[in-house]
Amino acid sequence: MENNFAGIVGKCARMRELFRLIAKVADTDTTVLVQGESGTGKELVSRAIHAGGPRGGHLFVPVNCGAIPSELLESELFGHEKGAFTHAIRTRIGRFEMAHGGTVFLDEIAEMSPMLQVKLLRVLQEHEFERVGGTQTIKPDFRVIAATNQNLEEAVKTGKFREDLFYRLNVIPVTAPPLREKPADIPLLVEHFIGLFNETKRRAISGISAGAMEYLIRYDWPGNVRELENIIERMVILAEDDEISVADLPDKITATRGGGRSAAGEIPAQGFVLQRAVADFEREIIIQALNQTGWIKNQAAKLLNVNRTTLIEKMRRYELVKPDVKM
Repeated sequence: MENNFAGIVGKCARMRELFRLIAKVADTDTTVLVQGESGTGKELVSRAIHAGGPRGGHLFVPVNCGAIPSELLESELFGHEKGAFTHAIRTRIGRFEMAHGGTVFLDEIAEMSPMLQVKLLRVLQEHEFERVGGTQTIKPDFRVIAATNQNLEEAVKTGKFREDLFYRLNVIPVTAPPLREKPADIPLLVEHFIGLFNETKRRAISGISAGAMEYLIRYDWPGNVRELENIIERMVILAEDDEISVADLPDKITATRGGGRSAAGEIPAQGFVLQRAVADFEREIIIQALNQTGWIKNQAAKLLNVNRTTLIEKMRRYELVKPDVKM
């Protein structure tokens, strides 16, 4: 499906570029580092890379390096021999052995302890290791995809992450863009999630009003696609009518002008990027003019006192498309 690539929903230029990169990377066996903010779908991207390549018929083995205590993570990754430590009552294979023929996905790689970073570097270089408490060298066949929501280059500078490991992981960097940088995909994602939750929650929501959609498009989405998914799920369950309206939106989305992008006011202490602020304001005004004129470009251009061709060019730049408010 054109707007659904290996389970990832999107059609804007940033996503089409991402899909092309995934397709190229999938056919190789190179280590990949997937970067992006929380909620941008880094695991979905990693699964798409795995599924699209020759290892797709084998296991995809995820490991959350931030959720497992460091003293247990080594055994989780490499396995252990019987009697290697207290409660090691039997030999256990680790995730690298489990993924033989497939892919190991190391999520939140920045949370890995310095000791394990050294051991992981050897695994990436030699593709061999020993189980905890063992002496036999094991050489399984696997690919490694790592992911992080942190800036690893900064972590290297501050000494929190090994430089040699960073370069070994960062052979092919892939970035999952934040939702605020692809607002044209929000109507598509909303449609996708309404359909999903209609099915799983046994609801029959027909769509979303143009006004509610406008708020969603203008909101900054600090939690990215995961936040959008959670909000749509809530609204599908709680909506009083068969169409989601502005009244169904959470207060945090409707509380400020433009759904989170406020007009000029006090400059925050940390400052902001002027060019982006101007672009955001211009985009808001264009959307407002289009909504007021029913997305009739000639009328919107007159309202803005610009040529129709100028308006069309700006709509392309900001990837503005008329929301499909009915499913």
